Amino acid sequence: MGTDTVRAGSADEAGEIAQRRREQRGWYFYDWACSVYSTSVLTVFLGPYLTSVAKAAADADGFVHPLGIPVRAGSFFAYAVSLSVIVAVIVMPLVGAAADRSGRKKPLLAAAAYTGAAATTGMFFLDGDRYLLGGVLLVVANAAQSVGTMLYNSYLPQIAPPEERDAVSSRGWAFGYAAGSLVLVVNLVLYTAHDTFGLSEGEAVRICLASAGLWWGAFTLVPLRRLRDSRTATTEQSAPAFRQLAATLRDMRRHPLTLAFLLAYLIYNDGIQTVISQASVYGSEELGLGQSTLIGAVLLVQVLAVAGALGMGRLAKVYGAKRTILGSLIAWTVTLGAGYFLPAGAPVWFFVLAAGIGLVLGGSQALSRSLFSHLVPPGKEAEYFSAYEMSDRGMSWLGPLLFGVTYQLTGSYRDAIISLVAFFVIGFVLLARVPVRRAIGAAGNPVPERI
Repeated sequence: MGTDTVRAGSADEAGEIAQRRREQRGWYFYDWACSVYSTSVLTVFLGPYLTSVAKAAADADGFVHPLGIPVRAGSFFAYAVSLSVIVAVIVMPLVGAAADRSGRKKPLLAAAAYTGAAATTGMFFLDGDRYLLGGVLLVVANAAQSVGTMLYNSYLPQIAPPEERDAVSSRGWAFGYAAGSLVLVVNLVLYTAHDTFGLSEGEAVRICLASAGLWWGAFTLVPLRRLRDSRTATTEQSAPAFRQLAATLRDMRRHPLTLAFLLAYLIYNDGIQTVISQASVYGSEELGLGQSTLIGAVLLVQVLAVAGALGMGRLAKVYGAKRTILGSLIAWTVTLGAGYFLPAGAPVWFFVLAAGIGLVLGGSQALSRSLFSHLVPPGKEAEYFSAYEMSDRGMSWLGPLLFGVTYQLTGSYRDAIISLVAFFVIGFVLLARVPVRRAIGAAGNPVPERI
């Protein structure tokens, strides 16, 4: 009898491990699905293309007038990104509260993913002087991606025990960058050889934009099939979303160390997100680089980010996630400072800069996500990750706004790019002051041996 019980227990444990691995593989595929939007749309094509569309609609002084407000055409994309994040700030806490209240994350994930995928696919119709259409689609797609990623991130504590989270999170980012690399290769072929395919340059760009939406929608089916919704003992079924949100905000005040980490992350990740979204505009408008060069540079970032994410995941095993992240922030500061001095029309140096970004990009984001997962009280995953996602994308409106305002005031993208150094310096100081081991214990979670 005792032997049979042991065997049954071992079989149950093996089955649970197999199911967890299956969910983890399905989870990776959402990064594979939506990261193509971040890479092909937000980082490479949409910034320069929407800027050119806005310039086509501009008056003699170089201004467009959405809702009667004078906006320099070169700043329109940055302002649209800022607006999209403000929309996400409003929506994400409500969706996070609803997810934890109902215990049903998958339907909400599906709604966010397919809203974003549809808006991205609709960018095929962005031509001529339709800059307002581009702005609306960008706001919808970017906000939807933020909501979807928040829900996706909230699965991490559910599918990985504490000792696995750095590795699982890093693999997810690596999957995303691998997908971005693959699609960018196809984009590069289509864009550079558009004449061969009987397409204009604008048509090739619009196809690349729309294909990212189709990719996003198609591969989202994998995590929707494999992830499981599970209710926790702390789930409150009857509380309305706004009441649950208010309760979450009160609860977060009881965990000041978790809030301290979020503040640090809000600052330094604002800089990361702004570099990602504005780098192609900087390369095309300030450095005079062609679209093919920009695509090649971003492809280099994607390839090296796969290695960087996995490599920094291994470094975290030796030095801990916090120290590894702090090291990456130093690298970000040095790289961005060097970017200010890049000579115009010199693609080789732009590729060197891209290599530096790629090596620290994936790891700094992956380890931040896994570190935060240890600071979330059990049963509050979606709600707390809504606050995290506000820091990730939802609160990253200040960087693009600063970038756009700096350019509007100075007319120099170099001044705009160097202004972002402050985010990494301040973020480093704030993160260094967070006692993460004490924060994990205060959240009610087991403290890993190395963190």
